[in-house]
Amino acid sequence: MPQVKSNGITIEYESFGPEDRETILLIMGLGAQLTMWPVELCEELVSRGYRVIRYDNRDVGLSTKFDELGMPDMTAIFGALVAGKPAQSPYSLDDMAKDAVGLLDALGVQRAHIAGASMGGMIAQLVAINHPERALSLTSIMSTTGNPELPQGKPEAMAVLMTPAPEGDIPAAIERGMLAWNTIGSPGYRTDEKTLREWVTRDVNRSLYPVGTARQMAAIVANGDRREKLKNIEVPAVVLHGIDDPLIPIEGGRDTAASIPGAEIREVPGMGHDFPLALAGTFADAIEAAAKRASAAKAAE
Repeated sequence: MPQVKSNGITIEYESFGPEDRETILLIMGLGAQLTMWPVELCEELVSRGYRVIRYDNRDVGLSTKFDELGMPDMTAIFGALVAGKPAQSPYSLDDMAKDAVGLLDALGVQRAHIAGASMGGMIAQLVAINHPERALSLTSIMSTTGNPELPQGKPEAMAVLMTPAPEGDIPAAIERGMLAWNTIGSPGYRTDEKTLREWVTRDVNRSLYPVGTARQMAAIVANGDRREKLKNIEVPAVVLHGIDDPLIPIEGGRDTAASIPGAEIREVPGMGHDFPLALAGTFADAIEAAAKRASAAKAAE
């Protein structure tokens, strides 16, 4: 896969479809590599007339790793938030939004439809907030607002989230990945064990870097409540969320939609916090709906 320089770092990315089409930029979540966006979803969006770009965020996959920043002090970060003070993380979600915009710059894409999942949804929100001239539309998938009053994930899901993959132990990391996806996956759309193990093994062998996930987690926590900023989003927005998401409960999606003017929310029964192939069309429909609303608004102008 190709790489480019973006916001002072190296970004690994993959492009699908002709370059002269409107672009959909897919932003992945915490500790997850670009490979977690199913190829089937990317190809489905191409079949609907778009160019699709998926990429590795900083500190994950084959993009730049921030070894020099070390392990974040999560106790200090949580303590600052409790005390009502600014929390200091090694880098911010705003920095990660700049990475996304820098990738568009490097590829010569002036504006794109921005879609993100989980942490990627938060980054996508910040692209639309901080760089409105670069976003044609927004699709926020299985994400949230940072509102501290929202319900937390189920204890077993939160335990998986907070348990890092073993450093350098490939077999143990694979088993940990299997446990994680079986815990947070969609109860109504289970991925069979053979396919799931193939996906987990693929990603662990591609890159195993748990400290990067910890730094991304610090960025999420330090970002705080985005509700006031979300009120300033002007592009068409669709929020997609699973009713049975055990990690970020449905209330996170509802709060996101309520905070963005004119946002549409799509709630999916049986969907958890993963990307089952059976729902590839559902994800594509949501992203396309936001894109078509943007096209209709442009035509009206």
